[in-house]
Amino acid sequence: MIVAFVRSTVYMLLQILITPPYALVTLACFPLSPQHRYRVTSSWTFIMLFLLRHVCGIRYHILGAENIPTTPSIVLSKHQSAWETLAFQKIFPPQVWVLKKELLRIPFFGWGLAMTSPIAIDRSARKKALEQIVEQGKDRLQQGFWIVIFPEGTRIPPGQRGKYRIGGAWLATHTNTMVVPVAHNAGELWGRNSFVKLPGTVTVSIGKPIDPTGMEAGELNAQVETWIESEMQQISLRHPHPQKM
Repeated sequence: MIVAFVRSTVYMLLQILITPPYALVTLACFPLSPQHRYRVTSSWTFIMLFLLRHVCGIRYHILGAENIPTTPSIVLSKHQSAWETLAFQKIFPPQVWVLKKELLRIPFFGWGLAMTSPIAIDRSARKKALEQIVEQGKDRLQQGFWIVIFPEGTRIPPGQRGKYRIGGAWLATHTNTMVVPVAHNAGELWGRNSFVKLPGTVTVSIGKPIDPTGMEAGELNAQVETWIESEMQQISLRHPHPQKM
C-alpha cells in the first residue's frame, strides 16, 4: 500500500504539471471543428492513461471488442471510477458524454471538457434534461460522434448497484441508435474519491449491440441494466481479485 501511495502521488504531481498548460492549448483550439478539437483534448487522456499504466501499474483487458459497431452508437456503461472516463476515449471511437453541467466549472479540467462538445444537463430539470439529451444527441450523432452515458449517474462502489436512469435509453429509442452495454471493475483499483490507485488489470466487457427499434425506453433501460449487472457478477467470478502487477 505504501508503494501504491507513492506511485499515486507521483501520478498526481505529473497530472498537476501537465493539465494547466494542456487546458490552455485546448482552449486555443476553439476555432477548429468539433472533431479536430476532440483529437487535441483526447491526447491529454492518452497521456494520463500512459501515466496510469507506467506509474501506477493499472492496465486493462477488453472482452467483446468485436461487438463495437462501425457506426456511431450510444455506450451505456457501469460507472465505478474516474478510470473509465479516460479509457473509453481510447477504447471507443470519438465520443461526447452526457454529464452534469457543474463539471464544466472545474478550473482547467472543466475548460478542456467544454471543448469536447459534451451534452451538459441540469439533472434537477428532468423533463427539460431529456429534451436536451435528444436534441443535442441527434446533433452529435449526425456529426459522427458516439455518445457515452453512465445510467447510474454517479460512481457506484464495487458490489453495489445504483438506480439506472432512463436518459440513455430515451435517447436511443428517440433516435433509433444502437446501444452498446459495458461492464467493468475499475473501481476495484481506483475507487470513488480514492487517492490511492492500486496496480492491477481492469476487465472491460463490451456486450452485443442492442437495436432499440420497436422498444420503449423503459424496456430498453431494463434490458441494459440486466445485462450490465449480470456481467458484473461474471467479471467478479472470473476475476475475484484484480491481478496485482
